[in-house]
Amino acid sequence: MSANGSMADQLLWQGALCTGWKQEPEGAIYHLAHCFLLLGFMGGSGVYGCFYLFGFLVPGYLCCVLWGWFNACSLDVVLWSFLLATACLLQLAHLVYRLRGDTLSEQFQLLYRTLCLPLQVPLQVYKEIVHCCEEQVWTLATEQTYAVEGETPINRLSLLLSGRVRVSQDGQFLHYIFPYQFMDSPEWESLQPSEEGVFQVTLTAENACSYISWPRKRLHLLLAKERYIACIFSVLLGYDISEKLYALNEKLFAKFGLRFDIRLPSLYHVLGPAAPNTGPESEKDEEEIHEPTVFPPQARPTSDQQTPPSRPAATDPPAPPFRARMSRPDSGVLASRSPLQSYSQAMSRGQAPLAPIHTPEL
Repeated sequence: MSANGSMADQLLWQGALCTGWKQEPEGAIYHLAHCFLLLGFMGGSGVYGCFYLFGFLVPGYLCCVLWGWFNACSLDVVLWSFLLATACLLQLAHLVYRLRGDTLSEQFQLLYRTLCLPLQVPLQVYKEIVHCCEEQVWTLATEQTYAVEGETPINRLSLLLSGRVRVSQDGQFLHYIFPYQFMDSPEWESLQPSEEGVFQVTLTAENACSYISWPRKRLHLLLAKERYIACIFSVLLGYDISEKLYALNEKLFAKFGLRFDIRLPSLYHVLGPAAPNTGPESEKDEEEIHEPTVFPPQARPTSDQQTPPSRPAATDPPAPPFRARMSRPDSGVLASRSPLQSYSQAMSRGQAPLAPIHTPEL
């Protein structure tokens, strides 16, 4: 301890060890090297910040090598500067390799600019979404089916990249799916993560199509882990389903000239073929609909009876006539009527018109 203490006292109190200072400044290479080092250490964080940092450190340390070789004439200065410059060059090569490995294909870049960039989704988050689908692009030939009604299980979520897909049910056309729309968003939203089901519609490629697909279980794990990604999918799926509902509504408007409420419980019964229901229950319901108003015996007017004499005003007023309550017809009864009859009956009751049930193929 005493030896260390005496050495520290000598360094602190005995003054500088330099016998003399150089009067002339160093050469231009020395000052240029430190200018590069100063600019390099002002770089920020992230990948591009590292590019900026090491991009300025490499020429700075190379200038130090030249200064140590020509001006300082010191081998240790040359060696250390050369080692530091080599380390910075290796860091730059590693960054270039990482960026080249993370480069997305042209289809995924266009998908990012179309869907995620307007929502200001960071590129790293988008890469996690793409990594979940294994960066694979699937194709469909013309008239090839993506899903068959009642047969294909709901085990994935797909997004159309190019082409056009036709959606139908029982041979009845419903709507089209265009690029950058989900192909099975209603099926995805209709099931819980632990439930299983099959498609209720048939999806057929009208021409050559390409799409990406996320496995259902793997995507559910990603959404449960990353809350931000779950919010992104919630926004995209909600917008996609609303677009499909409006497409169905526009189809009805083009046929009948009436705009209907898209919140109707079953759009398939609106657009699909209506099966005739001739059972006893439907006949009974139709009889109840067309049943005339029944009056009680004491309130029914007759021509044979004479008008009774007026009673004193103290008596109670007569009870209002009794009206039988009409039950709501089911879908089978509504399907047996034409759209104009349903519309006229609804308007006569003072209600908003419902969508027609029996709609011919458009």
